[in-house]
Amino acid sequence: MSYEVTIEPTGDVIEVEEGQTILDAALRQGVWLPFACGHGTCATCKCQLLDGDVELGNASPFALMDIERDEGKILACCAIPESDLVIEADIDVDPDFAGFPIKDYTATVTEVRDLSPTIKGVYFDLDGSMEFQAGQYINLNIPGVDGVRAFSIANKPSSGEVLELHVRLVPGGAGTSYIHETLKPGDSLKVSGPYGQFFTRKSDSKDVIFIAGGSGLSSPQSMILELIEEGDSRQIYLFQGARNAGELYNREIFETLEQEHSNFHYIPALNAPEQADDWQGFTGFVHEAAKSYFDGRFDGHKAYLCGPPPMIDAAITTLMQGRLFERDIHMERFLTAADGAEEQGRSALFKKI
Repeated sequence: MSYEVTIEPTGDVIEVEEGQTILDAALRQGVWLPFACGHGTCATCKCQLLDGDVELGNASPFALMDIERDEGKILACCAIPESDLVIEADIDVDPDFAGFPIKDYTATVTEVRDLSPTIKGVYFDLDGSMEFQAGQYINLNIPGVDGVRAFSIANKPSSGEVLELHVRLVPGGAGTSYIHETLKPGDSLKVSGPYGQFFTRKSDSKDVIFIAGGSGLSSPQSMILELIEEGDSRQIYLFQGARNAGELYNREIFETLEQEHSNFHYIPALNAPEQADDWQGFTGFVHEAAKSYFDGRFDGHKAYLCGPPPMIDAAITTLMQGRLFERDIHMERFLTAADGAEEQGRSALFKKI
């Protein structure tokens, strides 16, 4: 059984299978709806139910409050139709968004590599070519783990038949523990994608700043590799933050790119270097490195932030104090479903992003 969902104000009509969420059906049929976290915590996909009946699903009470439920608000990433529906969504499509439909793949592991003491590089061959925009992510089905786990794509889009993920071990995390301790070459997992609204705005000619922390390097790596491959002439800056030199993974890749391309600049920062590191670079947090490099002025740039919430919030504050504002700041915040109640997927400094 399936249900017909009409999306206003565009008039798009999608077919939603029994038990399928509105958002999943829309993205698989190439119909864009705003979303971010995909698991009911950020409220980006909030819509108004105009007609019909839905099961609200696992929507966080912080993202969808009781009064909003009474008013007919739903979260498209959680809502499952129980009849034909008409919904109204706040649709504002970015002109640089390609809108590739989500598809399912079988991913076979070719290598699991130590990138740092806490981060694994996982490399897959796909049973088809995935079209995606640099910066987007996939959902991975992990054996014995309920639900899916989201990981950013680290390879460039032109190599769409392979998949590179950077996975940080989360203490007590069932999914990351499996990847770090059990996953091996030859194993096959189910993957779906691409997802996400984090991508390079190529139509904007401003020079580009990337600020990455931890395994948040994955998306900027994909974006930078694509820009360089395409011969982009803008000045590109990568600020990579880590605790110590052992955690500053893939450093050699970006040092080589800096040597080979005059418009690419690599600025690593360690906030707690060890004596054995013999560190000669910037010492401090990654947002402090950016502030120092640009002397506190960021106007005239586009900024892309990727990493844990404290890093994102500190970077946003620094950029805005340096005269860079919402329209030129894009971010991917590393959140889990458990994080969402407090964070709601966005900075309190922004009304929306």
